[in-house]
Amino acid sequence: MKKLLILAVAAAVGVGACKKTDGTVSTLHNYSTPTLIVSSGDYYSIPVGGPLPEITATAYDSFYNETATVVYDQSKLDNTTPGVYPVIASARNKYGMMSKRTLYVAVTDVTGYNLAGTYRRAETSDTVSVTRLANSFYAITDLVANGASDAMHAVPGHFVQTSATELIIPMQDSKYGPVHGTEGVVLMAPGDTTISFRLHNNAVSPVLRTFTKI
Repeated sequence: MKKLLILAVAAAVGVGACKKTDGTVSTLHNYSTPTLIVSSGDYYSIPVGGPLPEITATAYDSFYNETATVVYDQSKLDNTTPGVYPVIASARNKYGMMSKRTLYVAVTDVTGYNLAGTYRRAETSDTVSVTRLANSFYAITDLVANGASDAMHAVPGHFVQTSATELIIPMQDSKYGPVHGTEGVVLMAPGDTTISFRLHNNAVSPVLRTFTKI
């Protein structure tokens, strides 16, 4: 376990003159951070203009046997614009040692749809899985889908359905650097749901990628 030096003010005795002076000494403390437990999950969805969703989280430092208050930094949450935004949950122990956890909030007015399932990319016949994280907020196992023989280049990501016919792929990190999508389209027909978008990243071609639910 790492050690952390905490400075504290203490009294010291002067040599020879026996004069009491103030000095600074170091106290060694074990480095420990609270464990964050977010029982309500990491993914949320709110309507445009809605407040921060109700988040249930606790923090406890088992080394120092103390609970800590969880606070939320929502400075990057823009509830006026559809998209996906990070909210940072954090907690500090009595020595200021801090834990952080990133939660994600989708902003969308779309309700009543579920795009979850298995899809096949028309151009490569590669299959991907789409999982519903929250209302109209989805994870996809591979945004690129270059083909089953190119699984090592898979880029998982997330997207938000913003209308009955539109989706957005916000800027997000990947192993190839920041990636985002444009021209996101949703086409829903009985037994035939299709999503398509252009992916933008320095390592991939911005071709239109079309996925049909199977």
